[in-house]
Amino acid sequence: MSATGPLPAIRFENVHRHFGEVKAVDGVTLDVMDGEFFTFLGPSGSGKTTCLRMVAGFDRPTAGRIFLHGDDVSQLPPYERDVNTVFQDYALFPHMTVGENVAYGLTVRKAPKEQRQRRVEEMLELVRLPGLGKRKPSQLSGGQRQRVALARALILRPRVLLLDEPLGALDLKLRQEMQVELKALQEQVGITFVYVTHDQEEALTMSDRLAVFNHGRIEQIGAPADIYESPATEFVAGFVGISNLVRGDMARAILGVESTFSVRPEKIHILGPDAPIESGMDSVRGRIEDVIYLGMYTRYEVALEGGSRLTVAQQNLATSSMDVHTARGREVRLVWEKVHSRKLDGPA
Repeated sequence: MSATGPLPAIRFENVHRHFGEVKAVDGVTLDVMDGEFFTFLGPSGSGKTTCLRMVAGFDRPTAGRIFLHGDDVSQLPPYERDVNTVFQDYALFPHMTVGENVAYGLTVRKAPKEQRQRRVEEMLELVRLPGLGKRKPSQLSGGQRQRVALARALILRPRVLLLDEPLGALDLKLRQEMQVELKALQEQVGITFVYVTHDQEEALTMSDRLAVFNHGRIEQIGAPADIYESPATEFVAGFVGISNLVRGDMARAILGVESTFSVRPEKIHILGPDAPIESGMDSVRGRIEDVIYLGMYTRYEVALEGGSRLTVAQQNLATSSMDVHTARGREVRLVWEKVHSRKLDGPA
């Protein structure tokens, strides 16, 4: 493998994985750089977990090659790869203490007892569980068990840590807290994290970069802000956040061209029906059909002439639930900056 710059931690070269007639992974090419927090984001069956399993060595490509730090590992077994994996179900040994679980990898490698004890204490300190080494996993909360699983994976100092939807079993509030903790932990240890999730918020919160998967292919790779603000395809616009798709007659009427565009609901402003339009703005008239009060913000469903609809999201800076519901049925003009009408590629 040739490279003009630093070697990536992980490289996929036109990787395929077929299960009979099913193309689970269909020609994936990507680089994950050393020290990145990189996320594979996509719905169930999109190929993201299969790609993670091929990096770990639990599965092998039907075609193409996978490199770890410049070495072709496509056909190597898991134990010959400098990676470790954290799973959603934690996979802790219930009969072992927390300390024994964390030390397991070093025990298998027959590391001296004093070294094991020292490293276990370091790892429990790292994941903010000092003094809990003698407890059993059943005595811990879900968030604490996930931290133990992280400590067990990190104690062997892998160059790449793979995380397969590790927060999926936690409740929403704890999951949000763990997202912040996990990103801080990755920055502290400085190793490459590859994270698999179907949760767009997780991907946007933690990732340095992410790849959006769909039907075994990558639709777009980029930083979270780039993916959200400049989606390349209809799928990305719809899957990563909420987006209005403007196409056909509506695109021609509003934008003057017959193509497909996306505009995010929070980019649209609601004005009076006869409000003047500034230069550099797109505009359309409509009637507010529905109002959904969501506390921090309100979502408005606006019916346009010709049967189309646009969704608008506005923060509730000075309004209450009673105020916003009086908007239902009101004639309005919707406006947004032309730069927020993002032209899209069609379905992959």
